[in-house]
Amino acid sequence: MITRCYLEITNVCNLDCVFCPKTHRAKHTLTPDEFETLTDRLQGEVRFLYFHLMGEPLLHPHLPTFIVKAREKGFIPIITTNGTLLGRAEGIIEAKPHKIQISLHSHEGNGKTDPQQYIAEVMQFAKRAAAEGIVVVLRLWNEGGYDSENTEIERLMAEHQPQPWTERYDGWRLAENLYLEYDKMFEWPDEDKDDYGEDEVFCYALRNQIGVLADGSVVPCCLDHDGSITLGNLFEQPLSEILSSPRAQAMYDGFSRHIATEPLCRRCGYAAVTKRFRKD
Repeated sequence: MITRCYLEITNVCNLDCVFCPKTHRAKHTLTPDEFETLTDRLQGEVRFLYFHLMGEPLLHPHLPTFIVKAREKGFIPIITTNGTLLGRAEGIIEAKPHKIQISLHSHEGNGKTDPQQYIAEVMQFAKRAAAEGIVVVLRLWNEGGYDSENTEIERLMAEHQPQPWTERYDGWRLAENLYLEYDKMFEWPDEDKDDYGEDEVFCYALRNQIGVLADGSVVPCCLDHDGSITLGNLFEQPLSEILSSPRAQAMYDGFSRHIATEPLCRRCGYAAVTKRFRKD
């Protein structure tokens, strides 16, 4: 079973973050029927269903219904959002996703100058969701990049959830079910860039994660924003057939030997620059 599937319910976004690679694919938002088809074909094959790859999931008018249907089909639903639309996120908390991840670094990545209102809305929503048993992770994945406002953001957060917070390996536990997480800024993979020259490359793509784009294309991981490594289409093929294709098997076997068979993987800043995936 694949642990994580990143299901792109829309590739439309309301922001234009400088660190985001965007996508050149045609804009599309899943219809309810398309969502039913894709989740039917993923059912029993994946555990955690992330409503994100490109795009902002809170733009989708059927998101609360999708969360409920995903849970009914046995998935563990998780939302990743930039947090700018939480003020009108009707029904999200009531739909009870397992986790909501809010990328706070999107604020500075859009050149915003005053985070006060943004953080107030985020914290109001986050505390309400956490009180309902939903895990909320506030993310500052911008260390070494667009991180000049992090101290101010933390101060504003403390106004809504007073310190002391409990230190964790990746950040802080602010309260029950409410966390602040830090990570390094990374470069998205890009076939037009030079490869990183890593002698050994390993990734969990196709081992514990896959992505499904809004047009049904299956890609090996959540960073394939343009569908460069399309392995098949879930509207047309069962997942088992897609994952057993020669290209998918070559990728899987290559990573088993710590070799990247795809040009995009040799240009992945997430794995190479941050040294996340080691053979040990």
